[in-house]
Amino acid sequence: MLDCAIIGGGPAGLAAGLYATRGGLKNVTLFEMGMPGGQITQSSEIENYPGFFDHEKTGMDFMDTWQKQCFHFGLKHEMQKVERVSKTGEHFTVTLENGEGVESKTVIVCTGSTPKKAGIKGEDTYFGKGVSTCATCDGFFYKDKPVTVLGGGDTALEEALYLSNICSDVYVVHRRDTFRAAPSTVERVERKENIHLITDTVIEEVLGDAMGVTGVKLKNKKGEITQMDNPGLFVFVGHNVNNAVLKDEEGHFICEMSEHGQVIVDLSMRTSVPGLFAAGDIRIEAPKQVVSAAGDGSVAALQVISYIQEQA
Repeated sequence: MLDCAIIGGGPAGLAAGLYATRGGLKNVTLFEMGMPGGQITQSSEIENYPGFFDHEKTGMDFMDTWQKQCFHFGLKHEMQKVERVSKTGEHFTVTLENGEGVESKTVIVCTGSTPKKAGIKGEDTYFGKGVSTCATCDGFFYKDKPVTVLGGGDTALEEALYLSNICSDVYVVHRRDTFRAAPSTVERVERKENIHLITDTVIEEVLGDAMGVTGVKLKNKKGEITQMDNPGLFVFVGHNVNNAVLKDEEGHFICEMSEHGQVIVDLSMRTSVPGLFAAGDIRIEAPKQVVSAAGDGSVAALQVISYIQEQA
C-alpha cells in the first residue's frame, strides 16, 4: 500500500514528491511514462523562475536538478501509464495500462493540460524557436519587437494585452469577424494603440530560417495572401485538459469538475473526494506557470501528510 500515488511528472508532481518524502512519507511513487519534467523541458530558455537566471541553460537543464533532488529523498518513479483512479473503500486503486492495480492511501493528480495546436504549416518546426503558447513565459524575448497572436477567445486577447506592454506591436489574427472574448476584454484591446486586429483571416504558414521564426503568411476570406514579418507567433486556440485518469469505466468523472473539464479544488488542492488532490494546470484557475505549479504540488503534499495523520 502506497502512502501517496502522484500521477504526472511535471513541476507540480515533482514538487509534491519532494514535499511528501521530505515530510516523512516512506512509500511515495510518481507515475510518469517518460522522464519527469513536463512541458517546460521543451523551452530553450528560462527567465521567470525566481533564482534561476542562466541564459545558457534550457528547460531540460532546469528540470534535471529537480529530478535528482526528489529521487534523493526517496521518491520512486514508475514508468507506467495510469488508466484511471478509483476510490475503493477508504483507499484508492490506481489502475495501470497493463491492468495492474496499485493501492494507495492518497492520490495527487498532476497530469496538467496541453495547449492545442493550430495545425499550421511550420508550427511544429518552429515551436520553441519563435512559436509559443505562453506570453508570460516568452513575451520578454520580444521586447520592443512586433509579434503575432493567433486566436479570438478570452485567453488570446488577454495575452495580447499582456504582450502589448512589452512588444512594439501586437497583431491579433482571427478567422472570424467577431471575437468570442468577453465584450469588456474586446473593448480594452480595441483601445490599445499598438494592438492591431486582423479579422476574417487565417495563418497559412509560419515562415522562418535557421535562427527561428521570421514571419507568417496570411490568407483572408477573399483568398488574398499577404506576408507579415515579425519574429514571434503566440498561438492561443485552447487547451486540452489531461483529465482522463479521473474518469471511471463508464466515462464519468469521480470528482467535481468545471464545465471546461478542470478539477475543482479549494486553496488546499483538495477535490470533492477525501484523500484525492489535484495540482498544477489540471485544476481550475491555474496560472499555467512553473512556479505556481510547484507551489500547488507542495501544498497538496502537505495536505496529504495531514490527511494521513488524521486517518491514523
